[in-house]
Amino acid sequence: MNFRFDARDLALSGVFAGLYAVLNLVQMVTVGNPTIFGPIQLRVADCLIALAALLGLPVVFGVTVGCVVVNALGPFGPVDIVFGSIANLIAASLVIMLRKKALLACIIGAFPIGVIVGGGYLWIFAPAPTELEFLPQWVAMAVSITVSSLIAIAGIGYTLLRIMNRPGIIESLKSRGLKTLVDAQANE
Repeated sequence: MNFRFDARDLALSGVFAGLYAVLNLVQMVTVGNPTIFGPIQLRVADCLIALAALLGLPVVFGVTVGCVVVNALGPFGPVDIVFGSIANLIAASLVIMLRKKALLACIIGAFPIGVIVGGGYLWIFAPAPTELEFLPQWVAMAVSITVSSLIAIAGIGYTLLRIMNRPGIIESLKSRGLKTLVDAQANE
């Protein structure tokens, strides 16, 4: 992948960072804080991670910086700011690396978030869902966050990626000077 990062890419990263933060804030205000920072952490904005398969590094940087902003507003402090953002960075990077198998990329991209956030530290701050109380606390939280991430990235995100991967949309993005990692194609 030969990719030069220019001012347009930096701007696109800013757009994705802002979009990630705003979507999470809107979800926090409308649905409630537990859906962003709780044990069933279904961050709808994580669907943007799937778009790394199409738009590359600007998405990776955007969802990482957006996660820093959102987690800075959350209750778990520096550990969530650092490790939650690293989880997004790894997830989006995996999506790029596996982009030729987009659905698989989106599925695998959900696991770093579940393992790092759920199994790594969130279980210390919040109780796991009662439906999983038969499991050790850290495993239950890892499972819960992974399932939530699968819904956001492999469900919503993959659908969004398929829509954005249509030839007319690809050509429209390219005509505006955006770089894509795929040629115009409707199917994988």
